[in-house]
Amino acid sequence: MNQSVKAKALDRIDISILDTLQKEGRIANVDLAKKVNLSASPCIDRVKRLEKEGFIEGYGARLNSSKLGYGTAAFIQVTLDRTTSDVFDKFREAVVMIPQVAECHMVAGGFDYLLKLRLPNMEAYRSILAQIVDLPGVAQTHTYVVIEQVKNDRGLPLKHHADASTPPL
Repeated sequence: MNQSVKAKALDRIDISILDTLQKEGRIANVDLAKKVNLSASPCIDRVKRLEKEGFIEGYGARLNSSKLGYGTAAFIQVTLDRTTSDVFDKFREAVVMIPQVAECHMVAGGFDYLLKLRLPNMEAYRSILAQIVDLPGVAQTHTYVVIEQVKNDRGLPLKHHADASTPPL
């Protein structure tokens, strides 16, 4: 969130706007306003405020990875040789340069990073793995190839929190 903008507390209408936009990013403002029981002008004002305060980071389309030739997914656990800020920084700088790495998470536990890769096939995986094992500080990797995607991230469970007795923020 933009640190220079003071965030206003979210109310149930803000939550409803965010929930709708994360599911239907192309919804027209008039339709969004109807869904959240506002007129168009206050609705667009709220959306602009939510964007300005950093609650909305951007808009995009969900692409079909198989149709676009990236039907193979794999997760790689990465263990670094040392856990120092210098090693973390060098690894981070290098891993973000590999376009096939869709996600990279520093984790707590038995290894240091979890990478998610999107690839066309196993031959491409082998090539990318060669790059990953040569990244600064990498001591060990373990790969898990996805056989079936059971659930895909479709956003935050905002409606669940809005319906609960305690506020989400």
